[in-house]
Amino acid sequence: MCYACPVEALQALADPIRRELLALLAGGERTAGELAEPFSVSRPAISRHLRVLRESGLVRVRADGRQRRYALDPAPLRELDDWLEPYRDLWAQRLDALDTEIARGRRARTNGEAP
Repeated sequence: MCYACPVEALQALADPIRRELLALLAGGERTAGELAEPFSVSRPAISRHLRVLRESGLVRVRADGRQRRYALDPAPLRELDDWLEPYRDLWAQRLDALDTEIARGRRARTNGEAP
């Protein structure tokens, strides 16, 4: 596993526009123009975002005549998912404890006790 890869993917995903671009690409391949359409930023700005996603490995591009078609490459997301796995258990335990405390508070309110 490449430990720099998850960090590069995280850096690329830090921007909300890039996250939205990935969400659009999750629906299938699109041209740069199609990707730029829903955004209020300039097309050159979208091109820069696409370059960051391409350089991080999250997006592939292919020439289709005069157009460039972009597609999501899920491999870096899988690597990021693998890298985050040990932390899931930590959060799951804490969320389970929080759930238990919330349930105790509800029971106490139902029974008229002080939480």
